[in-house]
Amino acid sequence: MRRVVPAVMVLAVFLAGCADVEGLQSDGDLGTVHAPKSLWKDIRPDPPAPDQKPGTAAVVPGLPEVAGLNMRGVDALSVLRADITSAAGQDGGTGRLVDPRAVQRLALCTQAVDGGPDCPVRPAVLHDLTGNGREELITALDVDGRLSELRVYTVQDDGTIARILSRRAVLEGVEVAAEHLAVREPTTNPHYVAVSDYVWDPKAGIMNLSQLTLDDCPGLAQNPSGGDGARCAR
Repeated sequence: MRRVVPAVMVLAVFLAGCADVEGLQSDGDLGTVHAPKSLWKDIRPDPPAPDQKPGTAAVVPGLPEVAGLNMRGVDALSVLRADITSAAGQDGGTGRLVDPRAVQRLALCTQAVDGGPDCPVRPAVLHDLTGNGREELITALDVDGRLSELRVYTVQDDGTIARILSRRAVLEGVEVAAEHLAVREPTTNPHYVAVSDYVWDPKAGIMNLSQLTLDDCPGLAQNPSGGDGARCAR
């Protein structure tokens, strides 16, 4: 169950705890209210480099144009390999664009259709996220036993393949529905997972983050005594 608590409700609950039929009553000294304190307010980050700017689709270099604008004939592993290799070259192994271990992990994949038994690339999923009737390619590279590089690609009108979502995350779950893609990640609280909801933005040409919520950890809900439920904790 998603946890979204409006501020009005919080205020109503607070007032209800301090009131009776005769009106508001004093609960005594509740302590001093302190204004928030800004930390490091004189320090600002540098502006993003051109290859780091959000809000733009990134054409994957070195790939042929897609005939018929249909992802079903595209080799998903070749797309991911071209994208990861390009990103690693752009960031110089700093990890800004892709985990430095990703290229080495991709080297485990063979020329087999599925990449072979040791390939850390998840099976590709095709789903129309843009609402234009053409399916997008969704896949992920598992960097280690926990961290993954999630990627979503689309075919543009000129036949080029562009990355419209890049996310490094602990993938507790990934869900798609219509033009939405939700990424579920564990939090420091084992009872909840964070849910990032991405929605297709036709003006920007990418999947944009539209909402961030908390949801009950499904493992703990099914196994309240422990066991598999521990997988929802960082």
